[in-house]
Order: sequence, then structure tokens, then C-alpha cells
Amino acid sequence: MKKMVLISLILALCACEAWIDVKPTDRLSEEVLFSSREGFLKALNGVYVELAHPDLYGVNLSAGPIDVMGQYYMLSSSTHRLHYFSNYTYTDAGVKSVFDNTWKKAYALVFNCNVILEKCGTGNPLLPTPYFELVRGEALALRALLHLDLFRLFGPIYTAENEGIACIPYMTLADQKIGSLLLARAVRDSIVCDLKEAIALLREIDPVLEGVRNESNPTGNNDMYYRQYRLNYYAVKALLARTYLWCGDKANALSLAKEILEEVQVPDEEIFPFVEPGDATNATIPDRLFSSEVLFALYKTNRVDVYSALFSPTLDSYNLLTFAGTYAGGRVDELYDDKNDYRYRIWVNHTVNTSVVLCHEKFKEIIPNAAGFGNGFRYMMPLIRLSEVYLIAAECSASLTEGADYLNAVRNHRNCFSITPASPEALLTAVTLEFKKETIGEGQLFFFYKRQGLQVIPNGSLATGTMNMNLNNYVVPLPDSEVSERID
Repeated sequence: MKKMVLISLILALCACEAWIDVKPTDRLSEEVLFSSREGFLKALNGVYVELAHPDLYGVNLSAGPIDVMGQYYMLSSSTHRLHYFSNYTYTDAGVKSVFDNTWKKAYALVFNCNVILEKCGTGNPLLPTPYFELVRGEALALRALLHLDLFRLFGPIYTAENEGIACIPYMTLADQKIGSLLLARAVRDSIVCDLKEAIALLREIDPVLEGVRNESNPTGNNDMYYRQYRLNYYAVKALLARTYLWCGDKANALSLAKEILEEVQVPDEEIFPFVEPGDATNATIPDRLFSSEVLFALYKTNRVDVYSALFSPTLDSYNLLTFAGTYAGGRVDELYDDKNDYRYRIWVNHTVNTSVVLCHEKFKEIIPNAAGFGNGFRYMMPLIRLSEVYLIAAECSASLTEGADYLNAVRNHRNCFSITPASPEALLTAVTLEFKKETIGEGQLFFFYKRQGLQVIPNGSLATGTMNMNLNNYVVPLPDSEVSERID
């Protein structure tokens, strides 16, 4: 079973590069796979490739169902293919199928991470420094990332009362046994443990510490390059801050957020600088993702398919995801309090057969110019952003003034005016709106609402107004395929 799961990962790469001798029985030899440094790196790369699968961050956990559950979009008709996600009908067969596929795909990749970690051991002569630290550190971080999102999706709203609820397994062994459902506090502890070890491993060797972000190696060996597309040291720290905040530990979340900002935002030496105004507003190749700020992204060469399947003006009303209302009066107008906001520019009116279609163009195809501008973000699917770190600091700050400063740092770099929240509640409301603008299409808003336990949220199917949210709707039931295999 272990070899068969691994082969599914490796064969995904073989279409581009036949690098491994697959046995006639179609079973991959682990001895061959992990007999060289290259084998370890390609196995690790295979996990990153599969993270962009539609069952995971390619659609389901980014721009598709999970974003619909965040009440961004107008799906008032039951004929829309994602309608049942918008009203949390988890008993629908199509909804069940999506979450079943996400669960299976995530745990298949966790399994592959565990195989890599098993082969790494506590040291491996095939992986001298810095390769051992890189491979083991990233595999641990990937395992934590996958478990965290399964935890956020299928686990309870994390509170002191709920931390004793059994929710998901935390798989750490490369075997096919059914893992026991762990208590929420145990899942939290396992995620934190993996991320802390990953940080310790990457702290001394990650080229991102020297400013290697989206650069290639002039000598041709890119093993330690393109760090934005890997769970690098700073991305792992941000993931740990996200975990702390999810579990209500604001003190540790704030401490980590401040550490990250002090390290990556040194004036004139920023490792992850805010987007340049000229790049954000470029008339022909706008950087709609603010790519220089992305701490971690997936490299998805067919990213245009996300736009074509969800946001293109050529889609019919049963498939299109768009905001309710019009460009000048509705959810778009309501969300962007400053129309000079760079993020406002992702919304465009298109005329199709005399009808005006409001479209969200964050993931629209980019064709780089002759100088190569656009190459750095054409295939990028962001998973962790610098702005999230600022907003974590804003939300967790004990001082209202300090919190507003972090909030306005984001707003000002989006070309928006500063605001002065009059109370902690007003600050949290402002943070919520900025987070909503920052992460549209990236699968984070539903989790933001869930973490807060919000019982009144926007009703995406209406141009204005709210809906009452049943707290049970924040917890997706375990897939039937998982429940049927359990005896605990």
C-alpha cells in the first residue's frame, strides 16, 4: 500500500520527466527513489505539485467551495453548481463527494510526507547539510499545513470548552493503519510540534534568510532557490502564528507576527516588500496578487483554468462566481471604502451579448512582456501572505493604537486612507474587512469567521444584508468513507 500511494505521486511528475525506473509490476521501488539526493528532492517536489490538485488548493481549498462558504458570492439559485456549499448542506451528495476527495487527497500527501521523513531519519549520508535540514524541515511543515487545514475544516471551533472534542487523526507514520481521532488539543500540539521543529531545521540554512525569494540560480541548480514556492523559514513561522491564533493563543501569535515583520520588513532591505504601485496598477500586466508579498505560494501552470471555470465572463449563471449587485452598488461598492484601493481594480465589468457581467480577475491569465515582467506571478496560487501577518499583529495587539498602526500599514500600501478605530470591536471589524479584501479567492474567509464563532455574517447572495449562521455549520462532518472504516 505504501509503495502504491507513493507511485501515484511520482507518476504525476513522470509526464514531464521520466526519471525513475518503474518496475513492470507498476510498483515503485523505494530503494531506487531514496537512493540519491535527487530522489529525495523530487519526492518532496511531488508533494508540492499535488498540493495544487483541484481536490486541494487548486480549487476546493482556495477559490472554489471553501470561498463560497465564506459568503463572498451570489448563489441565490439552487441551480448553481456550488449552491449547496453556500447554504452548508453537508448532506448533499455532491458536497459529500468534494469533502471526501479533499480528505483522501490530503491524507495521501500526509502519507507521502511521512515516507520522506521516515527515509530521512535523524540523519542521512545522502543528505548532507543543508539538504537534510531542507528536506526534513519542509516535509514536517507540509505535514503540519495539511493537518491544520483538515483541523480547521472538520474540527470544532477551537475554544477551551471544545479542545477536548475528538476530531481528526494526526498521522505521523508511513503505514496504512486507520489513525485514531485525536482530541482538538492533541491535534494542536502535534501541529505546533512539527512547525517548531521545521523552524529549527530551516533557521540556519534557508536561502530566504539571505533574500532568495523568487530567484533562479544563475548556475542552473535550483535546489535551494524559488523559496516563495516552498514552505520557507518565514512561511513556516507565519503558519505557526496562524495556528496559534486559530487556537486562541493571541500572545504567541502576536510575538511571532512581530518577529516575522522585524525580520522581513527591514527598511530598504525588505525580503518580502510591499507591492510597488507601478506593478499593482500596470495597465497591461497588473500584479493583482501583490506577488512580492507572498510568503508561500503554489506553482500552478494551469492556473488560468481556475479563472475559466469560476470567474470568466463567458460562464453562464450556473457556474459564474461573482458578487451580488452591480459594480457601483452592491457588495463590491460596500467592501471597498476607498475606491483608490489597488484591490478594487480586480473587479471589471464585461459586456457579453448586451448583458453586463461583473467579473473578479485576480486569477485572469497574465502574458509576460518581452522583458519577462509577469513571469513571477503568472502561475502563482498564494497560500500565505505578508498582509496576514500584519493583520494577526493588528488583531492581537493589546494597544488599540498599535493595532491600528499594523492595520493601516496594510491599508496605506493598498493606496487607502488611514482609519482610527474607536474601540477593540471596531478594530476587529476593520481587520475583518481588510482580511476579506486580501484573501478573496484564497480560501481563508470561512475559517476567519469560524475562528471568531460569528453567528451573523454577510449573506453573499444579496447585494446587502446579513444571515444568521448556525455554529454547527462551521464544522464539516467527517466523510462517510472515513466514518465507515472506524471502530473508535
